[in-house]
Amino acid sequence: MGIVWHGNYLKFFEDGRDAFGKEFDLDFVELYSSQGYLTPLVTANCDYKRPLRLQEKAIVETTFVPTEAAKIIFDYKIYRDTPQGRELLTTGKTIQVFLKDGELSITNPDCYQQWKEKWLYKKG
Repeated sequence: MGIVWHGNYLKFFEDGRDAFGKEFDLDFVELYSSQGYLTPLVTANCDYKRPLRLQEKAIVETTFVPTEAAKIIFDYKIYRDTPQGRELLTTGKTIQVFLKDGELSITNPDCYQQWKEKWLYKKG
């Protein structure tokens, strides 16, 4: 068939989260090592619109979705470049929660709340 296997799109989402974290200083490993929180995925949705061919490069756009809930939500768009411009191939969403000592946290960890205040609630 010559198209990318559907399961690879979740890896593209992970790559997008990692790139977002590096660009905006949201380090999931640091969250665990400094405060003991794990951030497992609890939801992953993927809506396939067009296939990516094996020789094509995926362009992943990752958008942080603000929420007051103790969750990390990202939306994704995967594109390919064409002579006419970017073509949308896939959209998706992931939701992560905070676990500490095996228990679901119902409030945001301090360092995550500080990160949100730094990046989302800047004034001026």
